[in-house]
Amino acid sequence: MRDAEWMGRVHRFLGLTVGLIQAGMKSDERRASYRCDITYTNNSELGFDYLRDNLSRNKEQLVMRWPRPFHFAIVDEVDSVLIDEGRNPLLISGEDNRDAARYQVAAKVAELLMEGVHYTVELKGNNIDLTEDGVAHAEIILGTDDLWDENDPWARFVMNALKAKVFYRRDVQYIVRDGKAIIINELMQTCSMNQPFLSHWKFHLLIQSFLHHLYQSWPLTGRVEPKRRWSDGIHQAVEAKEGLKIQADSVIVAQITYQSLFKLYPKLSGMTGTAKTEEKDFLKMFKMPVIEVPTNLPNVRVDLPIQAFATARGKWLYVRAEVESMFQLGRPVLVGTTSVESSEYLSDLLKAHHIPHNVLNARPKYAAREAEIIAQAGRKHAITISTNMAGRGTDIILGGNPKMLTKEIVEDSILPFLTHEPPDIDMEGESTSHKGLSKIKLGPSSLALLAKAAIMAKYVHQSERNEWSFSKAKSTIAESIEMGQTIGMEKLQERLAEEFEIYPLCDAIGLAYLSVLRDCEIHCSAEGTEVKTLGGLHVVGTSLHESRRIDNQLRGRAGRQGDPGSTRFMVSLQDEIFQKFNLDTEWAVRLISRITNDEDIAIESNVVVKQLLGLQINAEKYYFGIRKSLVEFDEVLEVQRKHVYNLRQVILSGDSESCSEQIFQYMQAVADEIVLLNIDPQKPPKTWNLAKLLDEFVGLGGKLLGESFKDIQEENLQSALEQIHGSGSVKADSFALPNMPMPPDSFRGIRKKTSSIMRWLAICLDDTSKKGRYTNTVNLLRKYFGDFLIATYLNAVQESHYDDAHISGIEREVLLKTLDALWKDHLVNMNKLSSAVNVRSFGHRNPLEEYKIDGCRFFISMLSATRRLTVEALLHYWSSPMESDEIFNTEDQ
Repeated sequence: MRDAEWMGRVHRFLGLTVGLIQAGMKSDERRASYRCDITYTNNSELGFDYLRDNLSRNKEQLVMRWPRPFHFAIVDEVDSVLIDEGRNPLLISGEDNRDAARYQVAAKVAELLMEGVHYTVELKGNNIDLTEDGVAHAEIILGTDDLWDENDPWARFVMNALKAKVFYRRDVQYIVRDGKAIIINELMQTCSMNQPFLSHWKFHLLIQSFLHHLYQSWPLTGRVEPKRRWSDGIHQAVEAKEGLKIQADSVIVAQITYQSLFKLYPKLSGMTGTAKTEEKDFLKMFKMPVIEVPTNLPNVRVDLPIQAFATARGKWLYVRAEVESMFQLGRPVLVGTTSVESSEYLSDLLKAHHIPHNVLNARPKYAAREAEIIAQAGRKHAITISTNMAGRGTDIILGGNPKMLTKEIVEDSILPFLTHEPPDIDMEGESTSHKGLSKIKLGPSSLALLAKAAIMAKYVHQSERNEWSFSKAKSTIAESIEMGQTIGMEKLQERLAEEFEIYPLCDAIGLAYLSVLRDCEIHCSAEGTEVKTLGGLHVVGTSLHESRRIDNQLRGRAGRQGDPGSTRFMVSLQDEIFQKFNLDTEWAVRLISRITNDEDIAIESNVVVKQLLGLQINAEKYYFGIRKSLVEFDEVLEVQRKHVYNLRQVILSGDSESCSEQIFQYMQAVADEIVLLNIDPQKPPKTWNLAKLLDEFVGLGGKLLGESFKDIQEENLQSALEQIHGSGSVKADSFALPNMPMPPDSFRGIRKKTSSIMRWLAICLDDTSKKGRYTNTVNLLRKYFGDFLIATYLNAVQESHYDDAHISGIEREVLLKTLDALWKDHLVNMNKLSSAVNVRSFGHRNPLEEYKIDGCRFFISMLSATRRLTVEALLHYWSSPMESDEIFNTEDQ
């Protein structure tokens, strides 16, 4: 919204139209915005609009610019979108309540199983394997003979319960609020590793376990995501572990990843400050080179050497000491942590030494005050502990952000007079700490205007019959501030002088805000100069991330726009990154023990630091390799999705003629399948399974075809084939087999005759079917049954006496419902296949090739079933249309 407002003025000046897509907008508003020359939107809104458009049942519901909705995209924070979030699928899903009770039972089982005895844990791949004792123990507890029994499946629930127990930690991956487990937006950096010692086959075994964990993660911001849920039953397992109400399982209806979504754009570009370390990713996976743009002002930030510690205890003591020393100097400090747990541990250490500070993490009481905390993070003596600072979009201004500070002063002065309702801590957060910060001096005019606005607020509150809610009071102040910024101080003063209203509250608040803003700007400017003299913002990183890029994002918070600043990273050999990757740190422990006997002493040895950074680079390589493999897996489904969605758009957006033509093609294809499955063109007709062919064909159309073929036997068809074998030319638009039922005379009109001829040409030119001595006879057989099926259908439609609009509506509805239902099942099957193919690597087969082959077979089968079920549904409908109106009243046929 901010970018659309700021840049939209320039675009409109140049004669371009500008649209904005936001959550909660109606379809008409979205449609209008997408039809503008330039459209601003966030990634999830774009993705879900694309998926919803491809679930629509009529073209009036479409909001994007079809048939070509994608042209040119510029992605802000492109590394976050295409790499961090790139593998996370956007899902539209339905609910499935069938297995809710099993999660609670499985959670109890997981509590009884012991690590090392009943199961083993692989931290790097977030994978758990049951031992033989574990399987036997679980089966005894559950009273089953086989955890993997298809009729009584427990394996998935037990494995998810164990993953919830081991990998999903409260206050790290999620928090519990209002009886719900809410995801903390924590980075699981996309993986990679081109390790020469890791065989190609073993490498692919890592994919599925990583994919499972990656699908649970979201980009690094440290905020809560109340509307997101982990898939594959993990969220339900976490709810069972915490004793919460278990919400329904999800069934995937549509899905797409950000990588697949943005690949739909013919031209793709982006911008970010931290893409250089991922240059290989962008070039290999997106064909996008990374071009480095020089900074506007020289970077004078000082990046101090990394300090290594043998123990986590030593690291945290040094972090506390570093913060305390900077606080004594007056320099603002930003401490970056990797979890809610560690941020609150450090907060307790600082409280014990009476160091005032603010905490910014996923807990509602902190997150709701994010803007205010960031606003004063650059002030003198300000200490801020933030979880995953990289995702916070606001710059830290040295000396403080005058606009945010002014807003805080105005709210503190006026809110108590407008409402007596206490703020909701979950919604509004706890008040930020001002201890240790210099007090902002307001001039007499500002104090007078604030007092005047407060008096008006008091009288407005007293004159209202109903008590103002806290949210209403706060929104009134926000609207008044926005109005004041828009029209300016002089105009406000004129309006107040001419005001006929007894209590012009909004104007008074707006004027007070502008007056206080001038005082705050003077104060922040002076304090900013003082902070720069002291050395600027000091950033402390408390752990290395799995990617240098994320560390660089934290470093980049200091030294903005030529400001001075410094950064320091402190690393413990007990940090999660070293445990997770099972990296060898014994050499570092031995080296540190030679230097000092005190395990809590910081080491800045270049040898130690260089080796630790080398381990981080190895982690990046590991992640890159798996990311690359995952992209290759996803490309299989991407091709299939494009085909289905393009077909869907043809059905949805085409006219009645194109819809009918699609049905004719389906009917011909179904007739061809029935014929080709029961004959062999290299063998004579007497060896063909003609009885089965007739049964399948008549069964396809029910009573519509049953009447015509009730007296036809295998011998009749055999005799007809013998008569036409070796025959010369045929009339393509009125062909019939000798002594066989004549197709209804439905190919009247130039379009229908042309369609019949084109189908015959397609049969003759078909290179995919088997060839032989009797190919011409087979082609005539395909032509006869295809024409008979289509002519019978057209005759039934004409005899119904419905108008063309109704007929077209029925056809489109059946086509879409059948395609949607089978595509949904296909997505489930492909997800299962992606798990199954990895086992085949034990047989020295390439999982990716196996996935491609079987995925192609699944897709061909799905398309065949779509055609067959569509034809059967239409023939059934027109055989008794009055009895088949449920087509419009059911979700799936």
